[in-house]
Amino acid sequence: MNKTWLSVIIAACFEVGWVIGLKHAEGLLEWGATLIAILVSFTLMIAASRSLDVGTVYAVFVGLGTAGTVLAEIILFNAAVQTGKILLIGVLLLGVIGLKMLSKEKTKELHKS
Repeated sequence: MNKTWLSVIIAACFEVGWVIGLKHAEGLLEWGATLIAILVSFTLMIAASRSLDVGTVYAVFVGLGTAGTVLAEIILFNAAVQTGKILLIGVLLLGVIGLKMLSKEKTKELHKS
């Protein structure tokens, strides 16, 4: 895994943080942390889209963020565990892995020409 894909994964982790923050933030400190998480996640995602296909970056970012948010809600906030939901998240993650495996960095394609 290269640095660009690592930044997409980190961006998705920050996405989980800001999505949870939007629901659970109550004080100024929590809202501040949520805003910082939004800025970090989008900055990393936009930077990654400069060398990877933007559609793939966005799909991986949202897919990992969705799976992470559902799992965080279950682990941190005792959300109900539904077998169907877990199975569908597994399918979502398979799609994310497939997209990542099929993608190529733009810089590599440019050097092949």
